[in-house]
Amino acid sequence: MLSGVTAKMIRHYESLGLLTTVHRTDSGYRLYSENDVHTLRFIKRARDLGFSMNDIGDLVNLWHDRDRSSAQVKHIAQSHLRQLRQRIEQLQAMERSLVQLTACCHGDDRPDCPILDDLAG
Repeated sequence: MLSGVTAKMIRHYESLGLLTTVHRTDSGYRLYSENDVHTLRFIKRARDLGFSMNDIGDLVNLWHDRDRSSAQVKHIAQSHLRQLRQRIEQLQAMERSLVQLTACCHGDDRPDCPILDDLAG
């Protein structure tokens, strides 16, 4: 596939309105224009960067709007960046907890386990 997007995801993007109506052959096969493929690549790249589908919809609309201001685009990207940083902090906190818990667990034949004790509460 030229866009790098699976047929299932393309149908999903169409259902969300991220793609304009795609032309079909008489037998029902979709015919994608070069612009459609370019839009699919845009969506894929945005997904690879972790943008939400709502943000991607906004970004696609802004991308197609030549009267847009880059401030609108930057606002979306900065908001996403803040969310990513929060998730990274949460993941790092989880990592620290698990490192500590696994260090405290003997991992032997004894039944006592600080990992289970911590999970139990």
